[in-house]
Amino acid sequence: MSITAEPRTPADNSSVTTAGTQPPLNTFETFDPRTNTLIAEIEEMGPEQVEQAVDRARYLAGAWSALTYKERSRHLLHVRDRLLNSAEELVDTICAETGKQRAEAVTTELMAVCETIGWYAKNGGQVLMPQSVAPGLMAHKKAWKRYEPLGVIGVISPWNYPFTLSMTPVITALFAGNTVVLKPSEVTPTVGLAIGELFEDENWGDIVQVVTGGGATGEALVRSGVDKVCFTGSVRTGKRVMAAAADSLTPVLLELGGKDPMIVCADADLARASKGAVWGAFQNSGQTCMSVERFYVEEAVFEDFVERVLVETAQIRQNASGGDIGSMTFAPQLAIVEDHIADAVSKGARILAGGKRLDQPGLWFEPTVLVDVDHTMSIMVEETFGPVMPIMSVKDPEEGLRLANDSIYGLNSSVWTSDQQLGISIANRLEAGNVCINDCIVSYAIPGLPFGGVKQSGIGRVHGPEGLREFSSVKSVMSSRVTTPREMWWFPVPKALEALGITSARARFGTTLATRIKRFKRTT
Repeated sequence: MSITAEPRTPADNSSVTTAGTQPPLNTFETFDPRTNTLIAEIEEMGPEQVEQAVDRARYLAGAWSALTYKERSRHLLHVRDRLLNSAEELVDTICAETGKQRAEAVTTELMAVCETIGWYAKNGGQVLMPQSVAPGLMAHKKAWKRYEPLGVIGVISPWNYPFTLSMTPVITALFAGNTVVLKPSEVTPTVGLAIGELFEDENWGDIVQVVTGGGATGEALVRSGVDKVCFTGSVRTGKRVMAAAADSLTPVLLELGGKDPMIVCADADLARASKGAVWGAFQNSGQTCMSVERFYVEEAVFEDFVERVLVETAQIRQNASGGDIGSMTFAPQLAIVEDHIADAVSKGARILAGGKRLDQPGLWFEPTVLVDVDHTMSIMVEETFGPVMPIMSVKDPEEGLRLANDSIYGLNSSVWTSDQQLGISIANRLEAGNVCINDCIVSYAIPGLPFGGVKQSGIGRVHGPEGLREFSSVKSVMSSRVTTPREMWWFPVPKALEALGITSARARFGTTLATRIKRFKRTT
């Protein structure tokens, strides 16, 4: 549901057509951003096809949810084996559509998904077990809560991590007993189709359906009657998803944008901090929701930090064959990067490194370092989502904290200091869903930690027990320990109930023993 692809209208109805063959009736194209060459033409699916996919997923929802957690886990571990058996081909597909490096695709896409499957297979059954609840005043009752599947989950995933950010909600929803309809980004649709192939199975092949298309296809999925929508993408599109879901009161899980800050204190290990900063800003060409997008460095070490950053940046290898970073993925995003840099320079910022496209085919942009920046500039307040590192000097950590919290976003953040207590103090006050101390953008790698944002960075969580329960409905159940002819508060109400209730309340809830005794004597 990001930017709708322009449809084409030649004749054929195949879902994927490679370059040089006759395309289907309504298609859009996907390109290799490293070279701008055509990869495939993909079918643009309409509302009827989306509805059919939801119907197929719903047909199996009851049988899938009836499996025990161990049975569902066994099947998903088999999916992980299929993933590993086709790892090289999956990496080829991911890199061709995103432009990222192969090693990066392996670590941040394949390994991250394998780790998440393993965590839920090991821990998820305990998370979803019925849990007893103390009955309180109802001592003659038993109470517990149970977690039940929602039904069919609609997943709309982005292009920056098309495998991880599709598979994470898909497998979590499946572990919780739901079936899924996935709408991958129209920028990376062949990765989404490869995910569908991983779940092809004689008995359970329909538990994951894949629908391809742009914004209209995404909107059709939101309005299709699915039982929850999980969307990952921009704030602007997330608001549109939420508005469309509101018509039917469909619940949503939104993982949206970030403008993630890094605070560098004067006592930080600058060698480590500068290396971490460069990686946190430029990894995946800055196209990570958790990328460090603004830097607040204590003035006492500002110049030293900047010099170290420039040394590290100069060593970055940027090429299509085994370098450190690849190309950008989406041409309109590269244009946003250029706009933000131009705005900053027009207001007084200085470019110390990079700042322009590479002179070659594809979406290549140099790692860029800027100084003399402030919050009047778009590059410090709006999500840039590119290989840009704006560094601002602050007088002390408190000013850094204030500026870090001066944002509509609150996804990820980091603080760098040798004082552990100071680090924890700042971390506790950072307005973000995730905080790292002396590290950055790695919290997603721990599947037991819930991940999500505050403010306009999202609603809900993935990963951890919280993530599994996001795709569940909690049901409260109560039963009697003993059977009696009636409850004392049923009609007709006993005359002694008022006095008995006050006496019991004073005895049970009085703040001290003396008060309880005094109140008890007064009433008797």
